[in-house]
Amino acid sequence: MKLKSALYEFWLFGIKQAYACLFGGFLLAIMIVTRYWYPFEGLHRYDFIFLAAIAFQALLLVTRLETLRESVVIVVFHIVATIMEVFKTSDSIASWSYPEAYVFGIANVPLFTGFMYSAVGSYIARVWRIFEFEYSNYPGKWATVTLVTLIYLNFFTHHYIVDLRWVLLAFTGVLFYNTTVYFKISHTHRQMPLLFGWFLVALFIWLAENIATYTNIWIYPDQAEQWSMVSLSKLSSWYLLMLLSFVLVSLINKLHIHRAPATSSLAEAKLE
Repeated sequence: MKLKSALYEFWLFGIKQAYACLFGGFLLAIMIVTRYWYPFEGLHRYDFIFLAAIAFQALLLVTRLETLRESVVIVVFHIVATIMEVFKTSDSIASWSYPEAYVFGIANVPLFTGFMYSAVGSYIARVWRIFEFEYSNYPGKWATVTLVTLIYLNFFTHHYIVDLRWVLLAFTGVLFYNTTVYFKISHTHRQMPLLFGWFLVALFIWLAENIATYTNIWIYPDQAEQWSMVSLSKLSSWYLLMLLSFVLVSLINKLHIHRAPATSSLAEAKLE
C-alpha cells in the first residue's frame, strides 16, 4: 500500500511539474519543431517564435491557466532580461549571438529572447502556487534583495572588473543554508533544502539550453563552427539567474512560513 501511494505521489509530482512548465515547454517545443520544419517563407523564424510566445501567453490568460500576477512576473523579467541581452550581445562583449534574421528586435537581440528568461519566472511563479510553497528560516527581504541586486550587476561588471560570481554563490550558501522549502504534492507537505531545489532547477535549465543552442536559437563563440555541449560552468550562471527570478517572484507572492504540526506538543502536554 505504501509503494502504491509513493508511486501515485511521484506520478502526481511529475504532472504538476509539467503543468508548471507549460510556457517553457511550449517555447522549447517551438524551437525544436521550427529547427527541422518551418514552412513560413515570408516570416523569419525568430519573429514567428516571438509572435507565438505572445499568442500562447494570451491563451494562458484567457483560459485562466495563468494568473494576472504570474503574467506580471513575466513582463518584469522580460524587461530585466532584455536589458542584459542587449549588453551581452553587443559587438564589444559578444558573449553569445543570434545567427538568424529577424524584424522584431533591439540592437543584436530578437525580442523573443526575453520570453526565454520569462519562462523561468513563469515556472517559479506557477510551481510556487501549484505546490503551495511554505518556508522555514527564510532570510529577510533586505538581504535577499541586496543579494540579487549584486548578482544582476555582476552580470555586467565582471567584463570590466573581477568576477564576483563565486563570492555571490558563497554568500547565497551562507544566507540560505538553513532554509527549507515545503511543497504539497497530494495531502501533506514534503520538504527539501532550498539550495538543493534551486540546483535541480538550474540543471534542468542547463539541459534546455543545450537543446536551444543545438536548434540554432543562439550560439556561443565556441559553437560557431560546430555545435558542442554548453560548458558545465554555465550552471553557475543559471543558478544565479534563477535565484534572481525566485526573489522577484517572492516580492509578489506572499511568503508562507511553515508551522510544525501541533500534535507532538499536544501529546507532550497530556503526558505532563
